[in-house]
Amino acid sequence: MKPVIGIGAYPRTMETEFGPTLLHTVSRFYLRAVERAGGAPIILPVTEARNVTDVLRMAHGVMLTGGGDIKPSLYGQVPHDSTRMVNPERDAFEISLFEQALGADLPVLAICRGVQVMNVAMGGTLSQDVFAATGQCHDEYTRPWELVHGVKIEPGSRLSGALGVTELCVNSVHHQGIARLGSGLRAVAWADDDSPEGIELASEGFAIGVQWHPEVLEDQPEQQGLFRALVEEARLRA
Repeated sequence: MKPVIGIGAYPRTMETEFGPTLLHTVSRFYLRAVERAGGAPIILPVTEARNVTDVLRMAHGVMLTGGGDIKPSLYGQVPHDSTRMVNPERDAFEISLFEQALGADLPVLAICRGVQVMNVAMGGTLSQDVFAATGQCHDEYTRPWELVHGVKIEPGSRLSGALGVTELCVNSVHHQGIARLGSGLRAVAWADDDSPEGIELASEGFAIGVQWHPEVLEDQPEQQGLFRALVEEARLRA
C-alpha cells in the first residue's frame, strides 16, 4: 500500500457557472511531487479544527502548503500594511493539523506559508515584511520557476539529509518570514541575507519546513528529495 499524504488545501473564492464559489484547492505541483515520490496524495479541505483528529486517520504524513498570510494576532502582532489574504479558519485548521500530526508521530513537510504555520504553532513569531527587515526582496512572484538566491544548509540536519546538499539555489515567492523561532524548533537553513529559510524539530521526529517552493522545481532532483523523504517517513507508518 502506498503511504497516504494529506495535503492542506487553499480555500479561495473563484468565479464559476454558479457565481462566486468557495473552493478548496491544491496546486497540481504538490500532487505530482507526492506521486513521483511514491505516495498517494489526498486533499484536506479546511474544516472545523475539531475534525482534525478524524481527518488524520486517513493519512500517514502531512504537507502544509503555500497561500495567504497568518492572522498576526496569533503571534502577538497587529497587521502590517502589507499583510494580506488572511483566513482565520485556515489558520485554526492548519495549526491544529500540525499539532496533532506531531502528537501522532506523523511526518510533516511544511512549504512557504506552511513553515510559518509550523513556527507560529510552536509559539514563534513572523516578520510581516521581509524586505523592510532585511532590504532584500524575497517576493519574486512573477518568476516562481527561477532560482533567485542561494541557501546554506546546516550539515547533518534532517533538511540537508533530505536534499543531499548543504548549499543550493531556490525560488522565492514570499513577503513574510520567520522572526523568533518557536519552542522546540531550530533553524537549519539561511538565505544570503541571513533570513531563516529552513527549520526542523530540535528533537526526534520528522517535521521539516522550507520557505521556498520545491514542488515547482520539478527538474531539480535535490529539491524533489524533500518529497521522497516525506513519503519514506510516511511509509513507516503505513
